[in-house]
Amino acid sequence: MSRRKPELQKIDVNAWPTVAHTELDEPVCRKFEARRQAILRYIAGEPIRAIEKSTHFNRRQLYRWLERAQTTHPDGRPFGFRALIHYVRIAEYARVRDVQVRGERGSRGAAGALAQLLERYPTLTGWLLLQVKQRKVWLEQIHTDGHLRTRLRGLQSLHDNFLRQCRSVGLTAADYPLNTADHAIRSLSRRVKAEMLRSFGTAARSAGATHLKGLPRIDDSSPPAAVRPYQVVEFDGHRLDVRLKVVMRDPLGFSHEFEMERVWLLVIIDVFTRAVIGYHIALAREYGRYDVIKTIENALTPHCSRTFTIPGLTHGPHDGFPSGKMPELGYVTWEWIRLDNAKANLADETMTALCEFVGCLADAGPKHSPDERPYIERFCGTIASRLSSRLPGYTGSHIRDLRRALSDPKGDLRLYVSLDELAELVEYAISGYNGTPHRGLNNATPLEAMEYFVRGRETMLVWLAEHQRRTLCLMQSARQCRVRAYLQQGVRPHINLYGVRYTNHVLATSAHLIGQHLLIYMNADDLRSVRAFLADGMELGVLEAQGAWRVVPHNLKLRQQILRQSGGRRRNANLAPNPIEAYVDEKMRQAKRTRKAATELAHATRLLGSAPTVRRHVGPPRPLGTTTVTPGTSSGMDPQATTVNELRPRMVVRPRKLSIGTGQVF
Repeated sequence: MSRRKPELQKIDVNAWPTVAHTELDEPVCRKFEARRQAILRYIAGEPIRAIEKSTHFNRRQLYRWLERAQTTHPDGRPFGFRALIHYVRIAEYARVRDVQVRGERGSRGAAGALAQLLERYPTLTGWLLLQVKQRKVWLEQIHTDGHLRTRLRGLQSLHDNFLRQCRSVGLTAADYPLNTADHAIRSLSRRVKAEMLRSFGTAARSAGATHLKGLPRIDDSSPPAAVRPYQVVEFDGHRLDVRLKVVMRDPLGFSHEFEMERVWLLVIIDVFTRAVIGYHIALAREYGRYDVIKTIENALTPHCSRTFTIPGLTHGPHDGFPSGKMPELGYVTWEWIRLDNAKANLADETMTALCEFVGCLADAGPKHSPDERPYIERFCGTIASRLSSRLPGYTGSHIRDLRRALSDPKGDLRLYVSLDELAELVEYAISGYNGTPHRGLNNATPLEAMEYFVRGRETMLVWLAEHQRRTLCLMQSARQCRVRAYLQQGVRPHINLYGVRYTNHVLATSAHLIGQHLLIYMNADDLRSVRAFLADGMELGVLEAQGAWRVVPHNLKLRQQILRQSGGRRRNANLAPNPIEAYVDEKMRQAKRTRKAATELAHATRLLGSAPTVRRHVGPPRPLGTTTVTPGTSSGMDPQATTVNELRPRMVVRPRKLSIGTGQVF
């Protein structure tokens, strides 16, 4: 039995790169095919003696070819069958002898001299790599004769400094490269250029690129191509390039206008039908994880049409949203969602809402690659061209944009678009987009495409479970709060959440829960009530906030701002009967100086616009996510400018402290 090397018997030739041997010259092709057949017969287990007898190859040659084939290629793969081509070099030339000066014209036969020099003096190699990293020399791509060529820039200065480095390590005029006529400038150029072109990242950065894009996705976790509605959706946040104002009225009836910061438009679009299924307007300098979750909630819940107050705005017969036109699309979930690498998108609460509550897969994609989400990026461009750029106060795509100067209101706040008007315009623009023929859909509208595949083709959809629809607050992660009570003072059991007490009838009468932890799920958009569960998962019920926080609708951001404002002056805050009223008054004074305060004021009035005019009746706990709206107003925004007094809840009047006299009659 012939002895075989065990490490050569476990080679997978199927993973080797192949060769287009039919395009080779006939002699080279014949030699390559003979070597390939010998390798395949050896891998198949044929005896080595039989291979030697039939092919006339020595076994040493066979082992040498196998070792060459397993050598790593510069592209990261093994050489494979490429190493069997005649005269193919798999290793760089290594010079042994020193360079000798011959004649007056300099040296001859200096192949590999620079590589030998850099190998002997590693400090020179490190210095060259540092020069490339610091862009002391760079690549320039030019077009010549219809071909793309790369040219090295800054070579002369690099060569002068390289000769100084050579002298600093002890080289003399009799040593290479100082003993040559051109001092090895051409060899240095080829070496540096080859080092830059070794990887595309190094070459692109040396040429001035800041971001790399176009790398094919090789992982199996990328979403598939959408072949039906609600299979793949895309999410993104677009900052509207328009200056806005907020209109307020004081108790005397005078209106005040303040310029606020720009707002964010968060959108979720269906890839297959190009239909926008949900959006949310975030009133902040940067949107957060709660805004992302609110957008997800708006995309799941059935859409309610908005009543327009701007003259001329009306819903067309083909406009609208999928869940508003087709009730069966309410609470439909999706399989994949594409989003970028923003911190709010990758937060734990956001991933929990998407992956665990909705039950979809999230694809964040590579950084700085908007091409991975082409449909949502194209929609944001459509909104910018059809809405933002046509409004007064348009900021333009850049500071030198001509449209920025043409739409500048010259500081006249009366020409700015108000927040309520912007909300109506965004609703009108998106609903009109869903009813406009799309070239990517063969001139069908997104709503027509959705209706055709949902009702005509009866595409299978997945809906959110019934119990999840009533508890959308569970999309956020639970918080653990300890039950507190003070027996000596008679204070009933309660929890403290963001500086406010919460309790209900069940908790207030459960003395055995004192000291235990409860799982609290809150609706960040309305903190008047939260849902509580015991540590074992059993539901305790809805806990309501105490005091003025129980009456006025507010979200987490508004409460944190109020508590932060009152934190610096605790004594005065404790005396104020309504902290929300004090917060609005303070923002009214600050709105004249900063746009940030005006934005916070608009955010507060947007929430307080749905405040009840009478004290809410204490009855059965209402489901989370619902708000009590005054008749005649919309849910979230009053189209008309409201006064500060109208936005303040009417609290129960406190009785005056009576002073009991002595009973004597005068």
